[in-house]
Amino acid sequence: MILESQRRPEDASFRQVIEAGAYFMQTLDVGEVFRILDLEGNQAVDTLFYSAENPVERYSTVDTIREQGNVYLTAGTSLLSTEGNVMLEIIADTCGRHDTLGGACAAESNTVRYALDKKTMHSCRDSWLLALAEDERFDMSKRDLTHNINFFMNVPVTPAGGLTFEDGISDAGKYVELVARMKTIVLISNCPQLNNPCNAYNPTPIEVFVWKGAS
Repeated sequence: MILESQRRPEDASFRQVIEAGAYFMQTLDVGEVFRILDLEGNQAVDTLFYSAENPVERYSTVDTIREQGNVYLTAGTSLLSTEGNVMLEIIADTCGRHDTLGGACAAESNTVRYALDKKTMHSCRDSWLLALAEDERFDMSKRDLTHNINFFMNVPVTPAGGLTFEDGISDAGKYVELVARMKTIVLISNCPQLNNPCNAYNPTPIEVFVWKGAS
């Protein structure tokens, strides 16, 4: 569902450009609004969410899909945790839908999907592992890597129940906006994938924004 936001970038309390292949890891307080902006179009933004109070509680693909009855995420979707609690809500979306089934690229999946010589290519899993190694605030490790959302990524479900990776449906200037319903850790890998048509084989930067005191 397309739903535009009334928030202005110049009013944001925080904003940062994240280059392709880079990571972002920050905490949102309850009520803060977080926007991910697709600067050049069709970029995939692999994102993990954790409770900042107890990172063992984290975003659950299974619970989110079951409760909303839809495999795609968009405006109006509540993102549920492994404990069944609402972590965030998508309150604006100019892309229309986002994937939470396709997973994240890794050395292993690069090998299986593409070719043996792709194993050493940089991946989202690498970005997340680097973030966890460099940021010791939350005492997290690779065992904490779990269900993720691929914002802006186009992964249609086939009539037979399979998944395909197709050209992206986003465009330059599209965004998704979420409000935090609990204190939440956001961990983003701005996907560096060069083999997937979802980003037209051209990973590009994104920009993130935070507005304080919103509801």
